Amino acid sequence: MSEEKIYLARQPILDLNNEIVGYELLFRATDVPYADIDDHALASASVIFNTLSSFGFEKVLGNHKGFINLNNDMLMSDNLELLPPQHFVLELLEIVEITNAVIERCRELKLKGFSIALDDNLFSEAYSPLYDLVDIVKIDVLHMTKETLTRMVELLKRWPVTLLAEKVENDHQQKFCLELGFQLFQGYYFARPTMLRQNRMDSAKATLMRLLNQVLSDAEFEDIEQTFKQNPDLTYKLLRLVNSVMIGRREKTSTLRQAIVTVGMQHLKRWVLMALFANRDGERPGSPLLEIAASRGRLMECLVERQPLLKTRSDSPELAFLAGLLSLLDIQLGVNMEELAEQLNLIEELREALLMRSGPLGTLLSLCECLEHENSGGVAEILEKIRISESEFLRTQLEVIDWTNTLCGISE
Repeated sequence: MSEEKIYLARQPILDLNNEIVGYELLFRATDVPYADIDDHALASASVIFNTLSSFGFEKVLGNHKGFINLNNDMLMSDNLELLPPQHFVLELLEIVEITNAVIERCRELKLKGFSIALDDNLFSEAYSPLYDLVDIVKIDVLHMTKETLTRMVELLKRWPVTLLAEKVENDHQQKFCLELGFQLFQGYYFARPTMLRQNRMDSAKATLMRLLNQVLSDAEFEDIEQTFKQNPDLTYKLLRLVNSVMIGRREKTSTLRQAIVTVGMQHLKRWVLMALFANRDGERPGSPLLEIAASRGRLMECLVERQPLLKTRSDSPELAFLAGLLSLLDIQLGVNMEELAEQLNLIEELREALLMRSGPLGTLLSLCECLEHENSGGVAEILEKIRISESEFLRTQLEVIDWTNTLCGISE
């Protein structure tokens, strides 16, 4: 398998507070159909380690841990010694045959400081020697009955392992797993429409929605200023942003009007959108949804900038970024996308992308969704359609991951 034929998928792993604590790093082949994803779809050990080491582990992971799938050959590979143990969890696939050599290798890796996880585990006494060694047991909860899952958890209580529920599809599944004692969760349940909650919007978010409507319609600065004045906390945050080192100004900005002009309409759009994804305390910029939405936006923006075929207008890169962020705003706010598009009076190109996945931006949104859900066939098909090579796409992905880590404050 050549290096040019792979892409990287990052699946978020969340803790009890629904905060991302790690990613499963999945290097997949674009020439393997979605239905055939299995051990044969794994990139070779050398490709994985060369990619990670050449780009930099810290840029791929920030301060999160990376979970890497291992088959028998990769488990025994000397390349594992090149990974910094504190940054990685070695995940033994269910196809790994439990032999004395495998047990001894796991014991050796534990002594070197690695954490070890068992993937897609169905309880068996044959795994007892490994249960004594591993730190995490991952259980696929998607097709398992509540009774079977409960029984398996009871059996695993004999060992001090952390339980990770993977393929969690909705918040009901997550809640049940939480009650059983699971501490980690993997899946996009936090980004599913089933998570919609029709709660009344608080005043800060209501103000942000008015601001978003105004900046998307290029309202006058005076009108935007008046909206900011309705929420002193948002005004303070904007002034703090403008006076931060990121803006690069020597003189401090003291007035709201000056702050709005300094930031500019383009950056204000991004700031307002990201603020809508902020946690309740408002201090940290991120949430799992923000990381995914921002990654979508930045990836789409970069691809439009690098492929002229996707640029249908002068502001196409900016529209691509907005489409990526807007694509999950309905989940964040608990409203349907049709209502959101109407409320924000979105231009037709954005409406078509968000509601029908049509047009160049819709195609790129579909690419992001295929990427997030390991649809290798879909990724390959869209890359061919937009004439982006696999090697260029992988480079772009890695740059986007680094950018997202910095944005969300998870870089080293």
